[in-house]
This record gives sequence, structure tokens and C-alpha cells, in this order.
Amino acid sequence: MHDMKTSIQARLFALQDLKYKDFQCKLIPTVAPDRVIGVRTPELRKLSKELSKEPETAEFLKRLPHQYYDENNLHGFVIEQIKDYNTAVAAIDAFLPYVDNWATCDLISPKVFQKHRSELLNEIQRWMASDRTYTIRFGVEMLMTHFLDENFAPEHLALVAEIHSEEYYVNMMIAWYFATALAKQWDAVILYIRQNRLDKWVHNKAIQKAVESYRITDWQKTELRTLRVK
Repeated sequence: MHDMKTSIQARLFALQDLKYKDFQCKLIPTVAPDRVIGVRTPELRKLSKELSKEPETAEFLKRLPHQYYDENNLHGFVIEQIKDYNTAVAAIDAFLPYVDNWATCDLISPKVFQKHRSELLNEIQRWMASDRTYTIRFGVEMLMTHFLDENFAPEHLALVAEIHSEEYYVNMMIAWYFATALAKQWDAVILYIRQNRLDKWVHNKAIQKAVESYRITDWQKTELRTLRVK
């Protein structure tokens, strides 16, 4: 089945855009430039749709780790196409240990999760309890994606506030979660800010992101500015 791997790499190199590669490398400092092919996202999405209809693709999903960043992104987009919930979760679990940058992490959002939110919450808690940077980040992101609107419960905030990490890419996601939560669930979330329940860096970054947001009103921004921690 070695040809499957080389044929997918050949298809990716056929879509290579070197200007885009340079642009990407600046955004993902944790990935060595020689591991970036430089394929634009719409092209990857299109290829993932073609691959999800090909029987050999199951083999591609098992061939980890991949050599290229673009293969990882393609892998993430193929997972998004999986229609069975349990199969999607298993594919995520197999893949997350190999995710090595924020961009690959943040693009994975299986559509089937929307129909299985009650079970998903247990998986999210499991991911957030991991010791791996991008597994934690993925868990927080799924909580942000699926549980800040009609499925929101105030106890979800505690799950995220209890994560204490030295990792920049974890803390950045926690700050992003709280900034988004302020825009959607102000009354519950502002208590966390007023009571200083977040680590100092996360607290200030969440405020900064919220103040930059067009979804936060002027009076809310005024209050948030008074709550910055020196």
C-alpha cells in the first residue's frame, strides 16, 4: 500500500503554491519549512472530498505520522467527512497525538459532532484532561464550537478555567474561548473575570481579545478595561 502514500503526496505536490508555502511557514513556527508543501485550504478540502470516496483512504488515515504538514491538514479534512460519530471520534483519537501545530488542530471540526452533542461533552472533557498541548486545545475548541449557544451551561466555564498550562498554544485557546464566551454568555462569564478565576496571562489576553471584538458592546468594553490585572 506504499503507493497510496506516494500517490497522495504526488497529488499534494501537484497543487503546490510556493508563495503560499512562504506565507504558511511564517504562521506555523513549530513546523520545519521542509515539511510544508504549500497547498491552499480550498484545494485541500476539494481533495479530501475526492479521497473520502476512495476505499484506499482508510489506509492513509492509518499511516501515521505523516511526513508533511499538508498531509496532516488533508487528514483532518478527511476526518471531517466521516458520517458515523464513533468512527469520527476514533479517527480523532488516533490522529491527535500527531498534531504538532495550532493550524492543523484548529481546522478539524467533524460535521457529525453537531448531531451527538450529549456524548461529545464526555469526549471533550477527556481531551481537555490530556497532557498533550494540541489535544487540550482541540477539546477547548470543540467546547467553544458546540457549547456556547443553546447548549451552553455555566459549569462548562469551570472545565476550561481549571486548565492550567505553561503552553502558549493552550493558553491562547483558553483566552479565545473566554473572549468568545463573553460575547455570547456575558452574565455567566463576566463573573469569572471579576473574580479573577483565570491565570493572569489568560485573563488579560481574554480581555484584550474581547475588547477587540465587534460582538462586545461599548459599555462591556469599558468594564473589561477596568478589570485588567497588572
